[in-house]
Amino acid sequence: MKHLLLGIVMLTLSGCFGQEDRIYTVDELMADEALLAKTISECRNNPGALRQTPNCQNAEAADWRVRLQLPRKSPGG
Repeated sequence: MKHLLLGIVMLTLSGCFGQEDRIYTVDELMADEALLAKTISECRNNPGALRQTPNCQNAEAADWRVRLQLPRKSPGG
């Protein structure tokens, strides 16, 4: 009976951890513009708590790389 109860508790708790705990790579964030925008927004809205997290650091790096790849428009032309 103890093992059954323990199994149920473990299955219940395993549902609490999912996508939120995942660390995205720079390439994954560059490939998914919506995910990148969401992550950048969350990080910039709470920089004190999130700035040093791996996802925020990867999102900043991905954002920087995406901006470098954009075609530059010359002023007036």
